[in-house]
Amino acid sequence: MKADPKPTDSSSTSVFDLLGDKWTLVILRDLLFEGKHTFTEFKASAEKIASNILTSRLKMLDAEGFVIKTASTSNKVKYQYSLTDKAIDLLPVFLALFSWAEKHSEEDGYNNAAYQQLKGSDQASIKTFIRKLRKRRDTELGINPGK
Repeated sequence: MKADPKPTDSSSTSVFDLLGDKWTLVILRDLLFEGKHTFTEFKASAEKIASNILTSRLKMLDAEGFVIKTASTSNKVKYQYSLTDKAIDLLPVFLALFSWAEKHSEEDGYNNAAYQQLKGSDQASIKTFIRKLRKRRDTELGINPGK
């Protein structure tokens, strides 16, 4: 039997390479929905990510343009991570994944206030949440979006 030919479009493979890792998705989830921004906050997640894996994933997310790493204003030795538009644009993908999991899993769904508010929402509500994420990011980075 002949092997299946390789796909001609590798864009889906690239997406899976970037985002197909559990820990990368957990970090992005925590940034998008939990409001976490520091290594310590990510480390405290219920999933108990190992420090070396967390460090590796944060470096990758920074290098690939999903987060912006900046020195903390309160402690210059520590860093905080802010979402880029590239990461914020993944919000509808996460909403779809959570919805799919609720439908097909016997476990309880993602019990997060932001997700519960957005689940089943119209596009206007989702766009409003996205604007809030961008505004929070701009405030964290000291960016005046009006300029």
